Amino acid sequence: PENTLPAFRLAWEQGADAIEGDFHQTRDGRIVCIHDKDTKKVSDKNLLISDSTLAELRQLDVGAYHGSAFRGTVIPTIAEVFSIVPDQKKIFIEIKSDETIIPILLNEIKKSDLKLEQIVVISFNAKVIQTLKSKAPQYKASWLSGFKTDDTGEIMPTLESVLKTLKEIKAEGFSSHSDIPRPFIKGIEEHGYEWHVWTVDDLNAARRFKKWGAKSITTNVPEHIKKNL
Repeated sequence: PENTLPAFRLAWEQGADAIEGDFHQTRDGRIVCIHDKDTKKVSDKNLLISDSTLAELRQLDVGAYHGSAFRGTVIPTIAEVFSIVPDQKKIFIEIKSDETIIPILLNEIKKSDLKLEQIVVISFNAKVIQTLKSKAPQYKASWLSGFKTDDTGEIMPTLESVLKTLKEIKAEGFSSHSDIPRPFIKGIEEHGYEWHVWTVDDLNAARRFKKWGAKSITTNVPEHIKKNL
């Protein structure tokens, strides 16, 4: 089941270099690992994360939907996820809440055994990255964005607007879905920013993105990709 300790442990077993988890702030100021803003997709009870306490969320079974073998799996705290990151491995922390989560996140990192180089913070919310870099510039961060094509065929957001945002929020990198055009990537890299791509399960696509300079490739099949890349 996604965003659970069994999933992360499987990633390490498959030789992944890093894991990526999605994190939200609870009503009582804790940080939990779950993709959506509510539990509808992964539980038989629909709770809004921001309106629920950690204790309430921990009562839910978020593994049973994925199979009987995972029955009883609970939503992990960020501390629990941090605790299973091996030495020399990384965690990409995707923040789904707003920037008020940053002081809590920094405190959780401080309490963990993780080293500076093991941590990358990512978010679609530019304000989250900007706040992180203003309070703790030592941590590497990337801004995430999807892409759309407007009626004129122009890609939105434009390269110019992305570069402007990256500069303003002081991010080191830009992370995009795999449908990003090659000239856009070149523009990002030529301005000194890292480029990361998600989610790539096709080996040929992964090879192409590696050739294009991707600093990381997020995938559901790390063993397959890493062995054959």
